[in-house]
This record gives sequence, C-alpha cells and structure tokens, in this order.
Amino acid sequence: MDALIAASARALTAGDPLGALDRVALRDDPPALALRGIAMAQLGDYSRARELLKRAARGFGTHEALARARCIVADAEVALAMRDLGGSTRALHAAASLLAAHADIPNAMLARLLVARRLLLLGKLDAAAQALHEAASPNAPARHVAVHALVVAELALRTLRVAAARRALDRARVAAVNAGVPALSAEIEHLRDTLARPAARQWHANGERTLNLDEVAVLLHSDTLVIDACRRGVSLGNTWRPLAKRPVLFTLALHLARAWPGDIDRETLIAEAFRLRRPDETHRARLRVEVGRLRALLAGLAEIDATARGFALRVTAAKAVTVLLPPIDGERASLAALLADGAAWSTSALALALDASQRTVQRALCELETQGRVRAVGRARAQRWIAPPLTEFTTILLLPAGWSFG
Repeated sequence: MDALIAASARALTAGDPLGALDRVALRDDPPALALRGIAMAQLGDYSRARELLKRAARGFGTHEALARARCIVADAEVALAMRDLGGSTRALHAAASLLAAHADIPNAMLARLLVARRLLLLGKLDAAAQALHEAASPNAPARHVAVHALVVAELALRTLRVAAARRALDRARVAAVNAGVPALSAEIEHLRDTLARPAARQWHANGERTLNLDEVAVLLHSDTLVIDACRRGVSLGNTWRPLAKRPVLFTLALHLARAWPGDIDRETLIAEAFRLRRPDETHRARLRVEVGRLRALLAGLAEIDATARGFALRVTAAKAVTVLLPPIDGERASLAALLADGAAWSTSALALALDASQRTVQRALCELETQGRVRAVGRARAQRWIAPPLTEFTTILLLPAGWSFG
C-alpha cells in the first residue's frame, strides 16, 4: 500500500472524508476508487459512492478477491443507508465467508451485521435473530461490538423484550465509548430515549391512557385479552393470534372489544367491516360467515355470542378485554412509522418492507403528502420519500414484524 492510500485510509477512520479526498481525488486505481467511494458515502452522496465502489470492485483482479469483497461490503452498507432493500444478499454472504476465511474479522462481522439490519428493516425478525447470532465474534473491534449490541437492542424492542433491550444498550454504550465514535454513541442514546416515550394508547370504556414500551409488554403478557391495533392481532398472555392479513376479522374483533361487555348491532358491524351503509340479507349472511371464522380463530381465548340485535364478545380465559391503539391515528400508521427514521425511502423499498404492492404504497404516499405528513424528493426512478422524525412518541409497535411476539 502506498503512502497516499494509507494516509487516506487513516483520514477516513478518523472521520475526515475531505482529508481523505485531498489525497486520492485525482487517482483512478481501484484502491483509490474504493477510498473515494467511502469518503463520498461519509459526505452523504450515496449514489456517487456506490458508483465508485462498484468501479473499484470491477477493477480489482482475480488475485485481489479480498479487496473486492471489502468493496462489496462497503457498497452494501451504502445501499442500506439509501434504503435500497431489493435484490439478493448472496454476494454479501459470499463476501462475509471469504473475509472470515482470510481472518478479516471486522469486515466479515460488518457484512453479517448489514444482513441483520436489512432483515430488521424488512420485519423478518426471526431471520434477523439468526443473522445476529452468526455475526457475533469474540475478537471484534469495539465499534463493531457496539453496532452488534445496538442491533440486538433493536430486535429486542421489536419483540417487546424491554429488559433485554436495556442490557444490550448498556453493552453498546460501553463499547461505543471505547471505540470513540460520537455518532454511534448518539444513535445508542436516541434508541434509549425511545424507552420512555409513549408507544401506544390503551382504550377502555372510560377513556384512553398512553403506555410506554414497558407498560405495553406487561399488558400483552397479562391475563387481559388485548385487541392490538398496532400489530393487528389478538393477544392473551403468551398466546398471539395474528390478523394483519385478515382485515375484516380484525375490524370485527376491534368493534366487539369496544362494545364489551355489551353487544354491538349487526348494522354497525356490517358498516365497519364491509364499508357498507345499506346492508341487505346477503351482507347479513356474509357477516355470519365472518363471525364464524373469527370464533374459530379466537377458540381458547374468547367466544362470540349471538344476541337479539347483534353479537357480543365473551371472555373465557381472560379477566378483561382492552384495546391497544397506535400512537398515530389513521390507516397509514405503519407507512409513517417507516418514514419517521429520517432516511429517504423509495416506493419499492417501502412496498418490500410492508409486504404490499408498489401501487398501494404509491396511493398511500399521495394521501400522506396531501396531509403534509411526507414529501417527495427527486424525480422518476430517483424519487425518494421522507418524513420529519417523530420525537413525541416511538413507532416501534408500528414497524413490520414477521414473527409471533407474544
């Protein structure tokens, strides 16, 4: 390695991208291209950074597989910052294996942490947990230890293991101080602050009260039947019945819970579940079918009794019924929660994270833009969507989750 490349690398490590560019800005050899790409990423020009890193990876020969693998990892890190979540992670996995085989522990660990963070953004929590287990290394530098503990804390919060999240944040704070990276320490403190913010609202007949994540976790593991409007499901103790893919059943459960211990009339249920104001006998027959499906899904948790005017929820294994509402009103809460991380998202990445069609996401974004809650930057394929960060409450419960957290 020549002196200018070494000096540029040291400048990047110290967080001085302009100093690094001063040394290699006019060079087009692969090592210089890679350093220029990392510098541009630190300066926030992600598109240019990816272009330089890809050129560097192509420039390294077959005998320089290790350098090419490092470029692949750096490009994946920039892609994650850009919320480019499409495509396969096969190249990143291969790079991680190659780096580990050559004892480049820090970069191998970084590659696996990138896989875990990507899975976490997509709500694939079980796969993210496996990736984190594979990423752990006893010989990792303090910076990577801090990042690993931070991702562990994020995963713990997403699965409402608040005590485990606090322990992970304590480990992350110590490692970040040892690493001497102020930005990492700030990110850890930001996540710690979310523990004290309101995370949801508990509805009951006499009104509402706000809950933080600790209180939500206690409620979801209590002997109360919880209709969870944040993650769209029904919870009782350690039992979780998801309804995110069955909106009609969830709407019925929500309104039956709001009426508990009384009943609710059939016309109201039809209007809310089917979005109809003038029902006929076919709609009443459909309501009976859907109520039967909900009865089967709630078996062992609660029963639904027919009454003279409608239906009533009757608890069997629970002491009470309550409704957990999101901190944000509206049907677009999960979309707003993803955008609240401050990053610029493409519609394709949002669709991937929400497991929805791109057209559905585009319609929702237009609606939020009309309300002034999001805005678009760029045009055509370069268009991205951003929203101001939410500081009054945390959106942990609104983010996509792909496993049972009960």
